[in-house]
Amino acid sequence: MMETFLAERRSPFYSSIVGLGATMGRVGGDFISAKYYSGIADEHLNTRANVGVQDLSTMGKMDIKGPEAEALVNHVIVNDAAAMKPGQVRYSTVCREDGGIMDDLTVFRLGQEHFMLVTGSVNRLKMLPWLQHHAESRKAYVTDITAAIAFPTIQGPRSRDLLKALISDTDLDDLKRWAFTSGHVNGTRVLISRTGVTGELGFELFVPADEASSVWDALMRAGKDFGLKPYGVLAMFTLGLEKAYPAHGIDMDETRTPFHVGLDRWIKFDKGDFIGREALLKIRDEGLDERWTGLILDGDKPAATDARVLADGEDAGIVTYSDHGYSLGKVLATAHLRLPFTAIGAELSIDIDGVPTRAVVAPMPFFDPEGVRLRG
Repeated sequence: MMETFLAERRSPFYSSIVGLGATMGRVGGDFISAKYYSGIADEHLNTRANVGVQDLSTMGKMDIKGPEAEALVNHVIVNDAAAMKPGQVRYSTVCREDGGIMDDLTVFRLGQEHFMLVTGSVNRLKMLPWLQHHAESRKAYVTDITAAIAFPTIQGPRSRDLLKALISDTDLDDLKRWAFTSGHVNGTRVLISRTGVTGELGFELFVPADEASSVWDALMRAGKDFGLKPYGVLAMFTLGLEKAYPAHGIDMDETRTPFHVGLDRWIKFDKGDFIGREALLKIRDEGLDERWTGLILDGDKPAATDARVLADGEDAGIVTYSDHGYSLGKVLATAHLRLPFTAIGAELSIDIDGVPTRAVVAPMPFFDPEGVRLRG
């Protein structure tokens, strides 16, 4: 029997990143990407204090065009694409008929008949056939343009000042969160979106792949004056954990719905029919007996993924992700816990390397709960 190996895919920034001494590894969807550079804590704290850049080119980009592009997008996402104007971005989940989450993604409205969906790296491989299947009876055309677009994200309190030093032909002071514009870096036209998953002021750039390395070099040169450091996928996870941004494949998957991870505020039931609507309405009306919950752990060791959480010896649930909250100096975890063990302040226990460790239920997000930093 032949084993199948997925081809190793390289980002357009691959050689630039390797040149910076990154420790590389396989990430979602058969790509090789930077796991870390100088160290997770250093990269995390610098992104909170100054500005960081991460290569997110591994994420899927689906181009959707045609007279029924809006109808197609609105059918597959739970959020409302029809309410979007060109230049706007929306976050959404994509659910199956039973309400299970296939992916969480961002939706960009480029024009009246033109959208782009940015999917998870792994989930790109199933989102493309899913979208194409649902486009079959519609005047809408789906193209995977992942390889054509390099995707650096520039995050942190000094991100806007850095980009203003690089891009002079658009007003970045005026660009609101969940909106995008275009401008030029070194003669290359790029799309600039005020989005990101660090909880900081930040921007995501869409760059033609064949001009990626010159844009990266320009970023690095300009970044010297702003404390720019690259960060890898591991610091992306710790930054996201502090903000309690659920990650697909970790905190949520096809066995859980948006209600299971606190993403139900993005569901627009009143927009009309969409895939999963009936199942999600049922859950909304019946409620859940579990909740995605934040924990602060004693000691300095994170819990293992899938570790059991106990309440006086009774099974209370399961850890989804645990790591250092470097900005807070505490070990954090998220978990799927059964009611009534989700009350703020409840004291639970997790076995870490054979030692029962106290875990206290805490409000989420753990860091900057008011979102002041996002407003920049």
